[in-house]
Amino acid sequence: MNAINQSGWKPEMGSGDTATAATFTGNRALMLEEALIFEIGSDTTCGVDLPETPRGASRLGSLARARPIGLPGLSEPETVRHYTRLSRQNYGIDLGFFPLGSCTMKHNPRLNEKMARLPGFADIHPLQPVDTVQGALGLIHELQHWLVTLTGMDSVAMSPKAGAHGELCGILAIRAALEARGDARQVILVPESAHGTNPATAAFAGYKVEDVPATPEGRVDVAALKARLGPDVAGVMITNPNTCGLFERDLREISDMVHAAGGFVYCDGANFNAIVGRVRPGDLGVDAMHINLHKTFSTPHGGGGPGSGPVVFSKALTPFAPLPFVEKTDEGFALVEEENAQDHHASAFGRMVAFHGQMGMFTRALSYIMSHGADGLRQVAEDAVLNANYVLRSLEGTLDAPFAASGPCMHEALFSDDNLAEGFSTLDVAKGLIDEGFHPMTVYFPLVVHGAMLVEPTETESKAALDQFIGALRSVAERAKAGDPSLKSAPHFAPRRRLDETLAARKPVLVWKDAPLAEAAE
Repeated sequence: MNAINQSGWKPEMGSGDTATAATFTGNRALMLEEALIFEIGSDTTCGVDLPETPRGASRLGSLARARPIGLPGLSEPETVRHYTRLSRQNYGIDLGFFPLGSCTMKHNPRLNEKMARLPGFADIHPLQPVDTVQGALGLIHELQHWLVTLTGMDSVAMSPKAGAHGELCGILAIRAALEARGDARQVILVPESAHGTNPATAAFAGYKVEDVPATPEGRVDVAALKARLGPDVAGVMITNPNTCGLFERDLREISDMVHAAGGFVYCDGANFNAIVGRVRPGDLGVDAMHINLHKTFSTPHGGGGPGSGPVVFSKALTPFAPLPFVEKTDEGFALVEEENAQDHHASAFGRMVAFHGQMGMFTRALSYIMSHGADGLRQVAEDAVLNANYVLRSLEGTLDAPFAASGPCMHEALFSDDNLAEGFSTLDVAKGLIDEGFHPMTVYFPLVVHGAMLVEPTETESKAALDQFIGALRSVAERAKAGDPSLKSAPHFAPRRRLDETLAARKPVLVWKDAPLAEAAE
């Protein structure tokens, strides 16, 4: 009835009990059960021979170690085997399809890695004299140019380290602009279809956050937004394309309304990869927008970094953009670290970081932009949108797709748990996908959709890869709709069974301790 994955496993081939039958070693076929390195090593052995350290008078005083540090001792083969086995358990974009929505693991051409590892970029130090880093500053200046050009904005701050950091950068510039005109507004409006970090950022910056409802079609309720605008509203934070996977068609109208009311428009540009080369946010009236270089321009992303979130600014906010920035002078490239009344950064609100940003990210992003060219970047966006719509239209007859009638989706396809059997949830579908050999999609986000499943295929996935994923998700979804009890205990074939996710989130065990710890898993 449905496509199966290449492993040949089908839902009816065995129950969870059969699949999890114990082995003497704990291993499953050639997938070896891996203990912690502390559990396989011994603190009484050492893998290398070291000369005896001459003993002298200690100057550590009360800082001297009072007991053995407890490092495990292993031979070289034991160490190599341990980390090789761990590497086989690591699932990443180089191993298979990664459907996480809203922050997808992107294709990262190896060319970009090669460029980032050139000694002139990889070995650079932030305290080097400027005349020794002219090539790096030239690269940053070139990237600044392309980010401003692609977004239709006036300037860019390169230093923010990630998306949420970029959001804070933009909101602080808005605050500085308001304070400069003596306007103490206290409210930031955040639509329900915005990224979850937006309200947190506004609150962190000291603003009161108010929601703006979404329409039944999944876009900003323009009438509700207009009704709320007033002299206390500093601005609106709007994600476009939004977290429902839809393009906010009314952003130009929204920007005009917010500007007329004296506020500013912040756009969350985390999903810029869906419109790069096709839409310039500056033309839509945006005043500030961060760009996730690690998403739109290919840098490997996951596990919290590395990230980079440059922020582009409109002409109105440019004077308040943070330092530093790179400027081209008659003598070469200069790193401007202080406010300069002669240039357009006369009222910078300060700095976001100690130094200048992520050099490796800048190198990868510029490599990606230059290797694709203008037509290639446009094709990237078109392919990302095409792949997302292929997933949406292929599965809308199986899973509930709440906004499928709202028109083509952008970079991601959104489903809900509405048509699953009673007692079955989005979590059961996600765990079932693990048995099929796929990392689960983003689940339970966005919050405007009950039991949300957000699938974002990257632009480089082939039709064959998409078809295999679609077949697997359809198979799992139909099991959930039919009430297959084995799905409630999935995954059956992963190194670990279903975790107690509440316990794991609230009482995570992050460090090794000798004393027995409460189990956070299984």
